[in-house]
Amino acid sequence: MGLDVHKETIAVAVAEPGRDEPIYRGEIANTPKKVEKLIAKLSDAYDGGLLLFCYEAGPCGYGLYRQLIASGHDCEVVAPSKIPKAPGDRIKTDRRDALKLARLLRSGDLTAVWVPDREQERMRDLSRARDDLKSQERKARQQLNAFLLRHGHHWPKGKTRWTPAHENWLAELKMDDPWEQVVLQTYIDAERAAGERVAQLTDQLMRALPEWSLAPVVDSLVALRGIDKLAAIVLLAELGDLSRFDSPKQLMAFLGLVPSEHSSGGRRRQGAITLTGNSHARRMLVESAWSYRFPARQTKHLKAKASNASAEAKRIAWKAQVRLCGRYRTMTRAGKNTKLVCVAIARELAGFLWDIARREMPQPLQRGA
Repeated sequence: MGLDVHKETIAVAVAEPGRDEPIYRGEIANTPKKVEKLIAKLSDAYDGGLLLFCYEAGPCGYGLYRQLIASGHDCEVVAPSKIPKAPGDRIKTDRRDALKLARLLRSGDLTAVWVPDREQERMRDLSRARDDLKSQERKARQQLNAFLLRHGHHWPKGKTRWTPAHENWLAELKMDDPWEQVVLQTYIDAERAAGERVAQLTDQLMRALPEWSLAPVVDSLVALRGIDKLAAIVLLAELGDLSRFDSPKQLMAFLGLVPSEHSSGGRRRQGAITLTGNSHARRMLVESAWSYRFPARQTKHLKAKASNASAEAKRIAWKAQVRLCGRYRTMTRAGKNTKLVCVAIARELAGFLWDIARREMPQPLQRGA
C-alpha cells in the first residue's frame, strides 16, 4: 500500500503480489477515522491478510505510522532522498506518487527510516525547540551588534561579550538621538527576552532528563571530552538507540561525516563529506570535536563531569582523548586546514560515542532483546 500523505488528504495505491501494475484507490481525508475505515476496507478486500503500508517521512510526523501499527498491520516510513527517480520523469501528481510508492515497496527498492517512540520524540522535540530558540537569541545578538557598529559603538576587542560587565555597558550606552535610544533599548530587550526563553527551555529539558530511559547513557557519554550533558541529550535525542547501527562506520555514514566518492575503473576520487543524515547530531559532534585541539589531560573539570559515568565509559573516554588529541596535532602539523581536521576528529569521535552507547544502552532497547 503506497500512501502519498498531505495535511488534508492521503492518496492510496495498492500493489498486489506479482508483476501487475499497482491499482489506484483514490483519496481519503487525513483523519484517524477515515484511516481506520480505509484499513477495515482493505483488510476485508484481502481476507484479513497482513497489509504493508508505506509513506514518505515529512512534516506530517509519525501519527499515521503508529495508527497503522496499532491496527495489527505493518508500515514503513521511507526516506524521500533515497526514492529512485527516473531522469525523464517530469510529471508529479499525488496519484503518480502513490502508485510509485506501492510499486517500489513491492520491489524492495525503498529505504525505511528509524521511527522514534513517543518518549524519544518528546525529548527530540524539546532539544530541537531549544535549538530554534538559541538561533533566535543568536539572531537578536547579531542585530544588536550591527546596530551599535553602525553608530560607532563596539565592545573592546579581546573581551568576552554577554557577560555581566557587557550587560552593564549596554545599559549605560547613550545615543545622540532619542529615537535611536528607543531602537537600542528595543534590541536590548529582544536579546534579553530570547536569552530568558533559552534558559527556561534548558531548565525544562534538564527536568525531563531523569524520566528518560536513556538518562544513564547520558551520564556515561559526558565522560567524553567536549560532550557535556546538553550535548549528550541532543545526540541521543536525535540518534536514539545506537545499538541499531552494526558498526561505527554505519553511524559515521548516517551522520554524513564520510567522504563522498566518484570512482570509475581504476580511478578513485573522493570529495567533501556527504552531509547526509541527521544535521543536528552532526553539528553537535563537530562542535564537540573542537575541544580536542588541546593536549590530552585529566583535569578537575573532566573528572567532575564524568563522576556518574561507568568505569568502562571512563576508560573509553580517556582512550578517545589520547587518540583524538594526537590526531589533531598530527594533522595540523601536516598543514591540514583546521576546519577539515575538526570534521575528521568528529568522524572518529562518533566511533567512540557508538562504543560507549552500545555498552550502556538499556537492555530492552537492544536489538533482538
